Amino acid sequence: MTEPQTTPGLGIVAAFSGFAVPDIDAARAFYADTLGLTVRDGGMGLLRLELPGGAEVMVYPKPDHVPAVFTILNFAVSDIDAAVDALLARGVSFERYPGSPQDDKGIAHDPRGPQIAWFTDPAGNILSVLQNVLQDDLRQDDLRQDDLRQDDGAPA
Repeated sequence: MTEPQTTPGLGIVAAFSGFAVPDIDAARAFYADTLGLTVRDGGMGLLRLELPGGAEVMVYPKPDHVPAVFTILNFAVSDIDAAVDALLARGVSFERYPGSPQDDKGIAHDPRGPQIAWFTDPAGNILSVLQNVLQDDLRQDDLRQDDLRQDDGAPA
């Protein structure tokens, strides 16, 4: 069995992020029911959000919470249009930012970056769904190259 990696001198074996909300019950309902994440009790009034890919985020109560003015959590999706449609159907509204090239649904389309749409949780924390189009294009190119190699009889 492999020992956990630690940092020299500090003994750090893991890390996680966290953010505050004023109402833990509203957060639990939103993250579990609206976003479909696994939400577990973290003890001492905390929640643990289990994210796809294995990461966890702690959510803690803070009655005087003031939301950040930046995105605190991004959700990578394979089809941003489908994700936005599903969230709209669940009552989520999307943020609009002046000067951002957003379509009617609120999805920003920038050829230099991912397609992204921002929304907030009940506490006003900014979240996003995003699709990295460049990465998807590269993945498709790799698949096409594999297909070409197989058609040529060359090893893939």
